[in-house]
Amino acid sequence: MSDLINKKCVPHEKMAALKQEEIKEYLSQLKDWEFLPARRSFSEGGETNLPMPKASEGQSKITKEYKFKDFKDAMEFVNKVSVVAEKEGHHPDIEIHYNKVNIILWTHFVKGLSENDFIIAAKIDNIL
Repeated sequence: MSDLINKKCVPHEKMAALKQEEIKEYLSQLKDWEFLPARRSFSEGGETNLPMPKASEGQSKITKEYKFKDFKDAMEFVNKVSVVAEKEGHHPDIEIHYNKVNIILWTHFVKGLSENDFIIAAKIDNIL
């Protein structure tokens, strides 16, 4: 098991965006999390014309899909995630599709990934 679940998130003023090598190292400590590289919008000469939320344009992220028996179990998981996020002061984006929950993490302040994202990912995995 990773050391990450024993760490605490730090205030965003003390964070820095992670370098590619650091991201790879942190990802190796998590199970089944996927790295989503930064994308540019079509208007910026990017590869897609699909709409992207302004807050997340051009930011690297990590994501994971969790599957449950039914909607009730999925919502119970989401409620547990909210407790962890509030305690750590670092909040994921959450998408719910009946029995599937997608967690998306990135740090707005650094416009990419920080150690906090990986700490929260490890703590979310520890819920199950």
